[in-house]
Amino acid sequence: MDTKNIKWIICILIITGNFLGMLDSTSVNLALYPIANDLQISLSQVQWVVISYMLVLTVFLPFFGKIGDLFPRNKIYSAGFFIFAIGAFLNTTASNFHLLITYRCIEAIGASIMASNSMAAIATIFKGKERGQALGLNASLVAIGGISGPAIGGFLINSFSWHMIFLPPVPIAIIGGLLSYKLLPSIKPQPSQTPFKFDYKGFIYFSIALFALLLAISQGHTWGWKSINILLLGVITLIFGGLFYLRDKKINYPLINFKMFKIKTFTFGNIAVMTSYMCMFTNAVLLPFFLQEIVKYNAFVTGLLILPYSVASSAVAPFAGSYSGKHGSRLLTIVGPCIYIIALIIFTTFNTKTPMWEIILASIIMGIGNGCFQSPSNNAIMTSVSKDELGIASGILGLARNLGNILGVAITITLFDSFKNNLLSDGTQYQKAFLTSYHWTMCFGILFGIICLTCATIAYAPNKKSS
Repeated sequence: MDTKNIKWIICILIITGNFLGMLDSTSVNLALYPIANDLQISLSQVQWVVISYMLVLTVFLPFFGKIGDLFPRNKIYSAGFFIFAIGAFLNTTASNFHLLITYRCIEAIGASIMASNSMAAIATIFKGKERGQALGLNASLVAIGGISGPAIGGFLINSFSWHMIFLPPVPIAIIGGLLSYKLLPSIKPQPSQTPFKFDYKGFIYFSIALFALLLAISQGHTWGWKSINILLLGVITLIFGGLFYLRDKKINYPLINFKMFKIKTFTFGNIAVMTSYMCMFTNAVLLPFFLQEIVKYNAFVTGLLILPYSVASSAVAPFAGSYSGKHGSRLLTIVGPCIYIIALIIFTTFNTKTPMWEIILASIIMGIGNGCFQSPSNNAIMTSVSKDELGIASGILGLARNLGNILGVAITITLFDSFKNNLLSDGTQYQKAFLTSYHWTMCFGILFGIICLTCATIAYAPNKKSS
């Protein structure tokens, strides 16, 4: 089948994997409060419903990105859809916290396969202006997943239970898996006399280092930052991170080619993407708790109030992608973080009397920032590397994005919990302690936005290279 004749159909199919990831994550964020109540677990425990998923997804991104450069991408992408469907269905049967975490990890493996190969597949099929348009469409449809998640999730939680939020992605993933196998081009490298080699040892080093780092960040507040557990995890991170770096520097088939990080756009661009997600997740994690616990909205209304963010993002993203394809990424990748910061400043003013229109306005502003930043940023990063490194570049970009998600969730909840517990121990009334902690945590989100803006300013200089 001629790829050129159906490339926009293929593009939508590829994007469907990212759509499912956003549909899942926005539904789960909304469901954290009822999950914690139903399973009788604390806020620090329930964060693992998000963190376990993101941790597994993130650790495997370079692995599946590398595999995508070596084997037919239609088979790999199809497998991702099917594994995701299995994990999502099992989530609907989870009767306790440990089973839910296990099933979320299975789901995350499927998501990792799709996330690590989606950008590479789009970058392989589309060039120049069309690549920007495709990445803009990707951002738009992913945002529609963000729109659908809270609305569908809120309705299902109110009408049935939190288990049902995992059901809608199952049939979509099954259909996506079947169509991926049939329609996606079998993109693979030219045959080589060199036998296939994969850096399994490096992958193990990388996985241990990343897992130890993220576990330390997420549990530092609970265990104590000076506890033996955190110090031990820090040592493990340094040892295995060092072993991974030294190994991949000297072998000729590295998991991650560190020479790619000599490219300014690639390095600072990925840092900007990571901190952009840390910035967004600062509020995305806490807003549902604020709306349900302080303002006393039910899950359905809470879901509707989260919608404006995704509506704004989906409306802006196609124009941003098209603009970046024609004029470069620099302008919009500076405007985006500035808008993030404005939205977070508004969030720092929220209280029990905040009118609904102000909540909607702040969410719209945050969505506009996201729509301006993501697709131009992705376009610049993927354009900065050679064609034979698109798979691993896509994996690293996914790593930056999801590392930002994990760090955003872990740091946000750690800060919020720490502020709140300190205030409560001083005798502060609960509602005031919650709001003060919420405001201080948003200030850290503003800091992440400033870092994102700084890195974007460095990374996305006027392009000297086009594709």
